[in-house]
Amino acid sequence: VQLQASGGGLVQAGGSLRLSCAASGSTFTIDLMGWYRQYPGKQRELVASISRAASTNYAESVKGRFTISRDNAKNTVYLQMNSLKPEDTATYYCYAPSRYSLDDYWGQGTLVTVSS
Repeated sequence: VQLQASGGGLVQAGGSLRLSCAASGSTFTIDLMGWYRQYPGKQRELVASISRAASTNYAESVKGRFTISRDNAKNTVYLQMNSLKPEDTATYYCYAPSRYSLDDYWGQGTLVTVSS
C-alpha cells in the first residue's frame, strides 16, 4: 500500500487547511486510516483516525477543530483543520495499519506551519 499525502502549507493562526491522503495498491488490506503529527525531536502522536465504517477517534487537543473524513471509493482520507493554532505546527503523516499483518503504512510527511 502506498499513501500519498498533500495539502500542507503556511497559514495564519485561526485559519484553515485541508490535508488529503490517497491510498493505492492493495487497499483491501487496510481499514483504519489516520493522521499522526510529529514535532521536532518528539515522537509521532495520533491526531485522528477513521475506519471504513466512519468510526472516528481524535486527540483531545484537536477535538472540535479538526474533522477527519474519508471517501472509500477513492481510498482517500481527509483532515479538515480549522481554528489552527501555532502549536499545531508540525509535520503531519498519513497512516494506515494492515488488517492482515503487523505492517504499518506511512505516507510522506507534509509540513503544516501556523504563524501567530
